[in-house]
Amino acid sequence: MSKILVVGGAGYIGSHMVKRLGQADCEITVLDNLSGGHRDAVLTGDFVLGDIADTQLLQGLFKRKSFDAVMHFASFIQVGESIQEPGKYYRNNVSNTLNLLEVMRDSGVDKFIFSSTAATFGEPRYSPIDEEHPQIPINPYGRTKLMVEQALQDYDLAYGLKSVCLRYFNAAGADPDGQLGERHDPETHLIPLVLMAASGRRPHISVFGRDYDTPDGTCIRDYIHITDLCEAHWLSLQSLLSGNPSQSYNLGNGNGFSVQEVIDAARRVTGKIIKVVDAPRRHGDPATLVADARLAKEKLGWAPKYADLETIIEHAWKFESR
Repeated sequence: MSKILVVGGAGYIGSHMVKRLGQADCEITVLDNLSGGHRDAVLTGDFVLGDIADTQLLQGLFKRKSFDAVMHFASFIQVGESIQEPGKYYRNNVSNTLNLLEVMRDSGVDKFIFSSTAATFGEPRYSPIDEEHPQIPINPYGRTKLMVEQALQDYDLAYGLKSVCLRYFNAAGADPDGQLGERHDPETHLIPLVLMAASGRRPHISVFGRDYDTPDGTCIRDYIHITDLCEAHWLSLQSLLSGNPSQSYNLGNGNGFSVQEVIDAARRVTGKIIKVVDAPRRHGDPATLVADARLAKEKLGWAPKYADLETIIEHAWKFESR
């Protein structure tokens, strides 16, 4: 039985991962400060309230538990906030992660799954985006994630700490059983915002720009179901536990859907009237972001199960309807 520490396991992606690990009968410890997560989202395992900035807490935890690997989801993720408050992002996403890595190293734990992002690539030079695409982030959020990726390369070379960096495109959807879903505060992701407009929890959904170089003029993004995302993490964990080397993977469906297509699909799924308000473009929004995830499919044997946009929205709507 693998002993896994899930840092940030009360958040959106982390809580779904904890459920997946529980289904595999892993011994799970969740560490979360609940700044953005929810205690009731942790469905299994031991929960520890705390922060990875707390070296003493980490040292005690690693001494008691003898972890086989660490999965790290405890990052701040809002691009706009990162521009306004870069110090907050560099402290948590970089400094605190280095603190965690140092305690891992001192404790002899050498396997690490890192929640990275497509924001490390910046403005796309071509699409779909593969792992060889230049990484030139255009905001502090993307830069902090890239810094950790680079640190992990150095920790591997110097200390033999093996890692898998998973660069998400747009994580979306909810647990098919309806137990878990997105509960960000504030919410910034398109699909839950559209569904909140459908349920009446928001007056409308804003479309930021209709003059992009896309078929309908709205931005195109690659949406990956949260369950498929967690399966990629599980396969990455198995790869490291089997002794395979460090690797980075892009995770997406390889299919892009426009903002308007998401709204139209949500109307079909919910049967609701969804009011739309047009707004100006947001700075830094590329027209198209789509992943080339062939490497994960080839090396991990990963295959998305819920690639259909309407299925992703159906599962999210099931949770929103609660």
